[in-house]
Amino acid sequence: HTKAVCEKHGATWIEDPSRNRADACNYALRQMDHDLVLFTDDDTVPPLDWVAKLVRWFDNPEVGAVGGPNFAPDDDPFGAKCADVAFCTKFMTAGTRYGAQPKGELVPITHNPGVNCAHRMANLREVDFFEEGCIGAEDVVLDAKIQRKGHKLFIDPSNVMPHRRRRPFKPYMKQMRNYGYTRMVANKRWPEIATWSHTAIGFFPPLVVLALAAMLYGGLSGGAQADLWFTLAGEWDLARIAFHIPLGLVSAYIAISWLGAAIGTSPHRSVGTVFLAPLFVFLAQWAYGQGVIKAWREIRRTGGRAGEGAQIDDRVRTA
Repeated sequence: HTKAVCEKHGATWIEDPSRNRADACNYALRQMDHDLVLFTDDDTVPPLDWVAKLVRWFDNPEVGAVGGPNFAPDDDPFGAKCADVAFCTKFMTAGTRYGAQPKGELVPITHNPGVNCAHRMANLREVDFFEEGCIGAEDVVLDAKIQRKGHKLFIDPSNVMPHRRRRPFKPYMKQMRNYGYTRMVANKRWPEIATWSHTAIGFFPPLVVLALAAMLYGGLSGGAQADLWFTLAGEWDLARIAFHIPLGLVSAYIAISWLGAAIGTSPHRSVGTVFLAPLFVFLAQWAYGQGVIKAWREIRRTGGRAGEGAQIDDRVRTA
């Protein structure tokens, strides 16, 4: 009912023929004549002071863009709050930027998620807006283009946007698979936005399968006998190594996930959400890794060109 809301409040409604967010934004931006442009998503609950808290920083000429963190709103269901905690862990998913809350009033940053940010229109025009045909990670690419021109990005940690999280399990994993796929394809075209973790996570699904196979072999071959637990004594034959080394790594993974969730930034940390954090972190990394693997196939086929492929959509679109 977005169109009805626009008409009720006197906002301009633009009929858009585009099939991805980058092209849709470009279609609208080229019809606009404003000094500042604010971006958010259709699954947010913007606070009444959101606009004022963003635009106040543009009195400083050094500010090219400013954004803020986003967390699940208080009325999100428990599963969505678990996803929020998983997104905002200290270690395992720190690269999401969703829950970034550095110390300070206005802090330099290299990327603000498009769900909560504002840009100078002059800078957007200078870089010719979003990358045409970009099927995902378009906000990351835009920030890279703007920084190539020497403009600076900042984050206001206090300007929080309530942003609904996908519910477990199918929508949540589809979204994460799409993140991995679209980000890795974009990384191919824009090397400065790539980090080692984007590539490493692509090996996570096959490593999990390999670890489970090793544990199964070790367990069936005598490596899981009762006298071999909780001790380093005795012979470490292949069966014992195959069972206990992966088991130890799994235990460390769970412990790090718990610790990262407990000291993360999500406001929805509780005994329940932190306890389930290892599961939600695992599902996110498994799905993200699947998306990266899909991206590798896409890159081999097309070279990662913009406009190729389609996002992995977890929602039914009406357009």
